[in-house]
Amino acid sequence: MNKFFRLEENQTNIKTELIAGFTTFLTMVYIVVVNPAILSNAGVPIDQVFMATIIAAVVGTLIMAFAANYPIAIAPGMGLNAYFVTEVIQQDVSYSVIFGAVFLAGILFVILSLTRLREILITAIPSSLKYGITSGIGLFIAFLGLRMSGIIVASETTLVTLGDLTTPSTALTVLGLIVTLILISRNVTGGLFIGMIITGIVAYFTGQLQIEAVASVPPAPVFWDIDIAGVISNGLYTVIFAFLLVTIFDTTGTMVGVAEQAGFIRKDGSLPRARAALTADATATTVGAMFGTSPSSAYIESSSGVAAGGRTGLTTMVVAGLFILSMFFSPVVGAVSGVPAITAPVLIIVGCFMMEGLAKVNWGSFDDAFPAFITILIMPLTSSIATGIAFGFITYPLLKLVKGKGKEVHWILYVFAIIFILQMIFFPGH
Repeated sequence: MNKFFRLEENQTNIKTELIAGFTTFLTMVYIVVVNPAILSNAGVPIDQVFMATIIAAVVGTLIMAFAANYPIAIAPGMGLNAYFVTEVIQQDVSYSVIFGAVFLAGILFVILSLTRLREILITAIPSSLKYGITSGIGLFIAFLGLRMSGIIVASETTLVTLGDLTTPSTALTVLGLIVTLILISRNVTGGLFIGMIITGIVAYFTGQLQIEAVASVPPAPVFWDIDIAGVISNGLYTVIFAFLLVTIFDTTGTMVGVAEQAGFIRKDGSLPRARAALTADATATTVGAMFGTSPSSAYIESSSGVAAGGRTGLTTMVVAGLFILSMFFSPVVGAVSGVPAITAPVLIIVGCFMMEGLAKVNWGSFDDAFPAFITILIMPLTSSIATGIAFGFITYPLLKLVKGKGKEVHWILYVFAIIFILQMIFFPGH
């Protein structure tokens, strides 16, 4: 094991890697509860999402461990799970159709990861749009958490308004949010997960959570009837593009950030074994769709394991092993997933984490700032990540052209702008 993961070369040891793996798992295990809670709103059975979430995490994380030898864990990403639900509702299609879109996005991601097209796509899209997309998704999922918990409710006069904070579920959400905020502010490892546990204990003693069993034999995983034909007949090409684009940005940004923290980035800015690392995420997305979950991504929570000393794939192998063990606790996960007050604070706080990139947008340059702004604004207001991306991709080249900076824009952005304009005219709502 020492030689396989090159522990000495990376200046680490087995004990350090084990601790790092446990640390990373503790900070990201919330997804095992939150993902089923979100996707169940689209009608996907909780037990199946639970198993699909773990399978995708284990497959992606093990590929990362053995092929790339990086301490970067993979699991279904936040934001795109909420987008999955809204697309099922807005497009008025079955979740099998949207799983078809996820599957196709995963296949495209695998192809891109094996070619230079991925690098071209990443470099062609300006930083302001990348930060705008990530921040828009942050608002998107935070708004979802506020709605799920009843902190914000529908209003005929103002569209949304403050809900009744004295109702048991909403009051528990506020309590859970405050507790979790305190934990994270105090830099407690696994603060999100511990906050969920504390909120769950309060929910149990106040009668809002009923747990009939703690552990059981894992639910049988099921291959979904992925409806690719439905994707084509409904013209959901923008949905595929949104899944693909956001996953690429999210994964690449996270990998670079964690790799820099661990000291893996070369002097020329390149990341060794980047192709293997990106293939791990793409494979997890494709496999996850087959079993019933939204796209996977590299987790920024991996930085907690790196901070604990993790430097190799042994860290991520430990994470994968702990995810496998979590399969035996489906009764608890099923019960917790049905209590919005336990999961909503996670959505709200993760939404805040995703706003960090806004500080890097050049707000002094209107032709850079407005495309980012409109992307951020449109996503939560239309409940569509794809629509927000479309507005950003249309306005960016347009403003650059009228500013006399048209040559600074990569030709691929003009192609995307034309495609999005045609899509909005002839296929509105898709």
